[in-house]
Amino acid sequence: MEIPTWIKPALMGAGAGAIAVAIVGFNWGGWMTENAANDMSSENSKMAVATALMPYCLQNSKNDPNSMDVLAKFGEANSYKRRGIVEDAGWATPLGAEKPDRELAEACQNALAEKI
Repeated sequence: MEIPTWIKPALMGAGAGAIAVAIVGFNWGGWMTENAANDMSSENSKMAVATALMPYCLQNSKNDPNSMDVLAKFGEANSYKRRGIVEDAGWATPLGAEKPDRELAEACQNALAEKI
């Protein structure tokens, strides 16, 4: 069986086109792999939960009898230590959880920093 001479350039052009489409699609077209989509979805859901629970954290800060001491310590602390202060105070521990939620503590410390 004889293969026509035009087949080789056509196949090379189709291959190069497929590679070019993949490069453009993943870099500028918004395409992503399943793992990247799962990671982005997981991060977005964590942030949504933290945003929804932030009023709970702020209310805990108001109801805490030691809130004045904790807020004074919070105001004096560097920005990278503030999340730990919120976690240690127990304000970022959701009901039924044994340890504080990191994203909730981050959202709560941002909200508290705006108020101070």
